Amino acid sequence: MVIFLQTNPFFDAYTESDLLGKLIFIGLIILSIMSWSIIIYKVWMTRRVKRDSYAFKKSFQEQKQNPLDVQFSYLSNPECPNAFYILYDMLKTKTKEILDKNQKVASKSYLSPDDVDLLESCSVSTISSLTKYLDKNTYLLSTVVTLAPFLGLLGTVYGILTTFSGMKTDATIGSHQMVLGGLSLALTTTVVGLVDAIPALIGYNYLKNEIHNFDSEMNRFATDVLTSLEMHFREVE
Repeated sequence: MVIFLQTNPFFDAYTESDLLGKLIFIGLIILSIMSWSIIIYKVWMTRRVKRDSYAFKKSFQEQKQNPLDVQFSYLSNPECPNAFYILYDMLKTKTKEILDKNQKVASKSYLSPDDVDLLESCSVSTISSLTKYLDKNTYLLSTVVTLAPFLGLLGTVYGILTTFSGMKTDATIGSHQMVLGGLSLALTTTVVGLVDAIPALIGYNYLKNEIHNFDSEMNRFATDVLTSLEMHFREVE
């Protein structure tokens, strides 16, 4: 491990740079750790949410003949909510409230077109909240995509500036070391900045696409639930 670090150009560039150069390196490393942490966590979370949600969807399809009495064992997890179950539970609760109200007011347990529209509005609001939760903190990846190359460019410009500054001094061993250190800083920060930005860009686009597709899945599931509720509780003329 020690031999690897001694022959690693990135490690050499870090050790040979001055305070500002080291701060640029540290900033790039922090951005890399942050982006990879977000990517790994968000990918795990979205896959877990989709897996649990599709499990409930399967149960609903098997029991949709009784849309207000779907049996499913759901363990609440604040980090990975079962989106389909939450959506169904909200629609079930609202439907029961509307049916109870209609029973008291008109002595009829049915859903009018206005009631269905109200349920649809509630489902849109719930889907929006779930999508917002899934999309939480992904903006940090887009920030890394923009910031990392600029921070790398800052290191590049500063390294070149250090190089020219060193070339003005006498041709001594110290000045040669300064020139080499400046060139090393200029090249390695550019590479590290791109190494930070590229995975962040791929992760950001992947997560955005996954969340967008799952948003469409939630809308389709809500439509399926609403259709089932309307078929069972609409007024028969």
